[in-house]
Amino acid sequence: MPSLARSSLAEDAVDTVEAGGHTPDAAARPEELRLLEAMLFASSEPLDQAALAKRLPDNVDIKAALEQLQADYALRGVNLVRIANKWAFRTANDLSWLMTRESTETRRLSRAAIEMLAIIAYHQPVTRAEIEEIRGVVTSKGTLDVLLETGWIRPRGRRKTPGRPLTFGTTEAFLSQFSLEALGDLPGLEELKGTGLLDSRLPSGFNVPAPSDDPALREDEDPLDPGDLELTLAPAVEPENGSES
Repeated sequence: MPSLARSSLAEDAVDTVEAGGHTPDAAARPEELRLLEAMLFASSEPLDQAALAKRLPDNVDIKAALEQLQADYALRGVNLVRIANKWAFRTANDLSWLMTRESTETRRLSRAAIEMLAIIAYHQPVTRAEIEEIRGVVTSKGTLDVLLETGWIRPRGRRKTPGRPLTFGTTEAFLSQFSLEALGDLPGLEELKGTGLLDSRLPSGFNVPAPSDDPALREDEDPLDPGDLELTLAPAVEPENGSES
């Protein structure tokens, strides 16, 4: 009986093929589709129609073949997509999360960076020399770079003074990070005293400036020069002894 069953299954398969039915045999697929699959899977970069057509028989309609292959893969985990007039296999959009790797890196700002950020927020536009004058210590380039890397500060322009130093201000990312709608929402003098961030016995005449949200350059600022953004970041340099705290 087992031999008769196997014979019956074989006969059914032959009948299906002769009747034009579906068969999983790879040879049943058009050869041009198999060739396109092979080239696209093997390529590390998207390929244009001209590059693909060079490897196909002359009578193949490359456009129609690509559209057919795209339709074949439409519901699979990998889709055939067109990128700038080139073709490539990509993970289906709804499955892209499988290939996403998320990591959170927590970096603690130094006291110097926090002080510098506060000075920029309240006194912007402000230069590095002006920051050092307010803090009373030399500011290392590395500390400034850390704040630039966070995206919380940005170069605004150049001060119209000898040397034309860069001026700095905060960004929208700064407001977002600290849940502020505008710079005017930063705490004022009394609020800072109340939270203990300022000594209650401050010198007479001490005040906290009212920061401005106006992104326009001021009269004492010139526009940034070409290449200024590339020059603002430099390798972190360890501060010299006594230069910053």
